[in-house]
Amino acid sequence: MNYFLSTLFLFFCLQLVQSQERYLTKNGTITFFSKAPIENIEAKNQQVLSIIDTNNGSMAISILMKSFLFEKALMQEHFNENYVESDKFPKATFKGTILNFSNISSSPSKFQVKGTITIHGESKEITIEGLFSKTASEITAIGDFTINLDDFKVKIPAVVAKNIAKNIKISFDFNHQPFQKQ
Repeated sequence: MNYFLSTLFLFFCLQLVQSQERYLTKNGTITFFSKAPIENIEAKNQQVLSIIDTNNGSMAISILMKSFLFEKALMQEHFNENYVESDKFPKATFKGTILNFSNISSSPSKFQVKGTITIHGESKEITIEGLFSKTASEITAIGDFTINLDDFKVKIPAVVAKNIAKNIKISFDFNHQPFQKQ
C-alpha cells in the first residue's frame, strides 16, 4: 500500500513540475503594418496562442487569420477573402527555438528565435530577434520582423499593387504565464 501511495504521490509531483515547465498565453498580440504610397494598412490580432517550453526553449505560435481587426471593414474582407484566403488557410503558425534560452533573465535582453513560419500554406525558415525576460510568474517576448509576401505566395492584384507593400512589418507582444492543467 505504501508503494502505491508513494507512486501516486510521485506521479502527482511530476505532473505539477511538468505543468510549470510550459508557459502559455491565449491573448498575445500580433500586429502587421504595410506602408504604401497611397494608404498604410494596419491590423491587430489579440487572440494569438503562444507556448514556451522551458525545458528546451521551444516556442510555438498559432494565429487565427480571421481574428485580425482592421480600421476599415472592407480591408478586413479583402484580407480574408482575396489575400490570405482565410477559409482555405485559417491559421498561420510558427514553430521554433529561442536560442540560448537558459540565459534569459528578469531583465529584458535581445535573443534570437529560429524556426519555421507558415503563412498561406507556405513555410519558410526564419531567424528573428526579440526582447525576452523571464521570472517565475511570466515570460515576456516583444519584437518585430519583416516578411515578404512573395515568400508566402500571397498574390496582390495589379489594380491595388500600389496600395499594398510587398514587405510587411510584423510586431509581436506576448506575456506568457505558467501553464496550469485543469
